[in-house]
Amino acid sequence: MKLWILLLLSLLLLEIQNGASQHTKNKKDASLRTGRKRVKGRNPKVKDKELDGKLQSILTQVLDKGRFLRLGDSVILNSGKTLELRCKGSKIDWRYPSYLDTFNDSRLSINQNEKFSQLTLTSPSAADTGEYSCWVILCDGQECDKDPDRISTSYIFFTDKDELFVPSTIHFEIVFLRPDKPAVVPCRVTTPKTTVSLHREMPPEEIQVDGKLISYNPTKGFILQNPGLEHMGAFYCKAKSATKNTPQVSTKYQLLYVEVPSGPPYATIQASSYEVRGGDVFDVTCTVLGEPEMNVKFSWTYPGQGQRPVSIQASHRLVNRGAGQIMRVSQSIMTVDDVETIDYGNYICTAKNNHGETSVATQVNSYH
Repeated sequence: MKLWILLLLSLLLLEIQNGASQHTKNKKDASLRTGRKRVKGRNPKVKDKELDGKLQSILTQVLDKGRFLRLGDSVILNSGKTLELRCKGSKIDWRYPSYLDTFNDSRLSINQNEKFSQLTLTSPSAADTGEYSCWVILCDGQECDKDPDRISTSYIFFTDKDELFVPSTIHFEIVFLRPDKPAVVPCRVTTPKTTVSLHREMPPEEIQVDGKLISYNPTKGFILQNPGLEHMGAFYCKAKSATKNTPQVSTKYQLLYVEVPSGPPYATIQASSYEVRGGDVFDVTCTVLGEPEMNVKFSWTYPGQGQRPVSIQASHRLVNRGAGQIMRVSQSIMTVDDVETIDYGNYICTAKNNHGETSVATQVNSYH
């Protein structure tokens, strides 16, 4: 009896082993039929250029212990701690708050390495708050330009409990209002969490901000979408912090209305005398009326050029045309002393601005 039981158990065990072997073979055959290789599971590699369908930033902040933080549109940092930014690429250019260049600030340094460029700013303060950008430079022979696909920008706030507004070297700033584009009252803050309001000096009042016609952006200031004559006057901004009871007041801003068309310079030319004798002195004045912020460059062509000494003086001033309209008068005055025969002829003035250039001429003759 025991022998039969042992025999049955042996047959049952053999059947189980055959079944397991067949199941393994079937799985192997199925794998071969599909033509797939069995590989270890791994996460798909994200291309360095793309992240979630967007171009990946090439700008990073260097942290301690060799760690790096890829910067987004904005970041809030504490003042005082050295800022180190890296931008990937063998040839990189940078943009940062312009006053760092204006004052040739020794706290700023940029070093280009083989694979990246590093910007270092020691002892950053609230005044260093602003936009920091880098981009890869591509060169084709002697011509170099930005790579449009490899540009990164981040706005960096340097917080300071004693400076709610980004400090300015100008204590009374002029803001020009134009009917064809928005105007900005540039009272920027050192942290986006600050509550800011806009105030008129006379008559004293707080300006209502509706988020549409007038809105606030902590990286720019108050934005007036459709500025008009009613927005002229002296203004200031007021900031409130959750940690300070006393509000802080910004620089004052004088808002002036401008109604001068944009375009190449509108120039006129006039001589102090159109007929002169030998030994006389005369002036030729070139005048341009234009936008208050539009710089004008002058150049001259005249009969004695390269042979006769002349003096040329350039100046500009703002004038009020009435109804609050402001314009810029730019002038270049050429003086010819001790007239000689070579000085008779055409005097041509060329005025140039960002929109183009204009040439005007007048003639100075010998007195009869």
